[in-house]
Amino acid sequence: QVQLVESGGGLVQAGGSLRLSCVASGTIFRINNMEWYRQAPGKQRELVAIITNGGVTNYADSVKGRFTISRDNAKNTVYLQMNNLKSEDTAVYYCKANIFRTSFAANNYWGQGTQVTVSS
Repeated sequence: QVQLVESGGGLVQAGGSLRLSCVASGTIFRINNMEWYRQAPGKQRELVAIITNGGVTNYADSVKGRFTISRDNAKNTVYLQMNNLKSEDTAVYYCKANIFRTSFAANNYWGQGTQVTVSS
């Protein structure tokens, strides 16, 4: 079995920073893309940032220049550094990883989410 556990959420004032972490554990052969999503109340879940196994990144326009995604392959961990936070960044943040448990096939796994609340 594979488990993703996020941490690092909390309450922060506008303009502040938070760093989210997501650790994958279990039977893991290789991790492909790792991604951060967020879902605000009453809205659809949206992709925030993605990082490939090789370190190539891409961001939603709304967070470009403020958020940085990174990963530590040795620790099966992905991070999301969030700077200059705005009230519209308030959401539950989820990590998602595409994981090979064996060499044959990969599946997508989700974490349980961590709440980020930005007060104005």
